[in-house]
Amino acid sequence: MARILLGVSGGIAAYKALEFVRLATKAGHAVRVVQTPDAQRFVGGASFAALTGAPVLTTEWERDPARGAFPDQPPPEHDPLSHLELVRNADVLLVAPATANTIAKLAHGLADNLLTSAALASTCPLVVAPAMNHHMWEHAATQANVAALRERGATIVGPGVGALGSRHEWGSGRLAEPAELLDAVEALVPAGSRPWDGLRVLVTAGGTREPIDAVRFVGNRSSGRMGLALAEEAAALGATVTVVAANVALPRSPRITFVDVGTAAELRAACADEFSECDVLLMAAAVADFTPAQADAGKLKKDGRDGLTVKLEPTVDVLAELASARRPGQVLVGFAAEHGDGALAYGREKRRRKRVDAIVVNDVSEAGVGFDAVDNEVTIVTSGGERHVPRATKAEIARAILAEVERLRGLSEARAT
Repeated sequence: MARILLGVSGGIAAYKALEFVRLATKAGHAVRVVQTPDAQRFVGGASFAALTGAPVLTTEWERDPARGAFPDQPPPEHDPLSHLELVRNADVLLVAPATANTIAKLAHGLADNLLTSAALASTCPLVVAPAMNHHMWEHAATQANVAALRERGATIVGPGVGALGSRHEWGSGRLAEPAELLDAVEALVPAGSRPWDGLRVLVTAGGTREPIDAVRFVGNRSSGRMGLALAEEAAALGATVTVVAANVALPRSPRITFVDVGTAAELRAACADEFSECDVLLMAAAVADFTPAQADAGKLKKDGRDGLTVKLEPTVDVLAELASARRPGQVLVGFAAEHGDGALAYGREKRRRKRVDAIVVNDVSEAGVGFDAVDNEVTIVTSGGERHVPRATKAEIARAILAEVERLRGLSEARAT
């Protein structure tokens, strides 16, 4: 994991920096925060200190109780200059929000506060996230300053277009979203510093749709939320992630590769293309068990019909097919969305029948969990036992599943040696 030094300057978007810290620490990164005095007018240092577990610094004259160390480091025995020690230990320096004033100082090498002094002394990658009024952003001076920073190697993230801090204002200048900032920072993290660096993870998400005619289809209620949560958590651990997305209409992280499919046959083909290269398969998509034997090329009309009979035929069991072609060291996880009594028993039988390492069982008859819900509740079934994960957000469920995958990977590596 990385050591991220976050510089917060004085703009109303400073509140978003709190969410960035939450996401970064959740992903396992160590974060220290430096604020300008004006930044503390918007968000107090105590909020950042609570989230990072480390003191927040504002001026060059205050003593750093951690002596420049990050939360994952022991403090040195001596009392170093804080702006020098912090940047010496940092892997990445992120300035977010970066006001027009701070951007100008960074571009011209000013060092008149702790943040700008740290930036000038830093040799690690610099990420700058502008946030300001749209007229300030579009001004020639700001554009020249940003161009100068970019020419010197800084990564500029945003700004976005949308509602701004002042009432009724709309335009360019909106701080990039915290998840986008984390993506930019993690792209600069030194290789090998995250636990899943070098791993390739294949995730399926969403639900397939099997056409009856050009308009209608046989489908299911899967939104893809669980699959995308798994993909995002795996990417945060450093993995290279590909998602085979079946009819998923959710926001997508730029650090994840997406392959869009519609039907079970298309999902099967996409997985076949990707499977041999992956180390972990997370088969979270709801793949149709049956498909119409013949789809009408046009739209079926009800005129003159007393009813409609659609003949269904079974689809290929994609997970079982992939499991039969697995190579040593791969970890395969299937999912079983069951309804009512017997869900767990069926999950156990499904794991044995498909010969996978784990099956994640959830009972979609429970209110507020499962399809298109924010929360989920699952039981992870493996050959070594079962782990119940009580109701939680799908991001938290994803972390529990990946923790089990990590355990299974360890067992697989031990068997190989």
